[in-house]
Amino acid sequence: MRGRDEHTDEHWVDPEIIRPYVVTRGRTQPAHGRFDLISMALAVGPAPGPDAGLDPEHIRILQLCREPKSVAEIAAYLNLPAGTIRVLLGDLFDRELVSAQEPQAEVDMHDMKMYRAVLDGLRSL
Repeated sequence: MRGRDEHTDEHWVDPEIIRPYVVTRGRTQPAHGRFDLISMALAVGPAPGPDAGLDPEHIRILQLCREPKSVAEIAAYLNLPAGTIRVLLGDLFDRELVSAQEPQAEVDMHDMKMYRAVLDGLRSL
């Protein structure tokens, strides 16, 4: 007979999976924004009061983002998956509590002007 605190394999769920699911209320994508791993988030405006209806994780993100932080940095500080951080940042973005800067797009590799500039630069060496 098993004790109350022992789990059976068929009913046991890893707490590392449950917490992010609960924190995001089951959501897997932010409502708005992409939030790549290197996207930078910055808290804007005054810190919201206790009646703002934010979860502790939202508040912690706002505290961390008083200086720009990437999604990867926030995930590391809070020990949460990046997907969870993306959803939480989306919530804060929708409330206009954070601004986000997406990474710059790569240079168009079919742009002949860029190739000419590289060749000219190499020739001048």
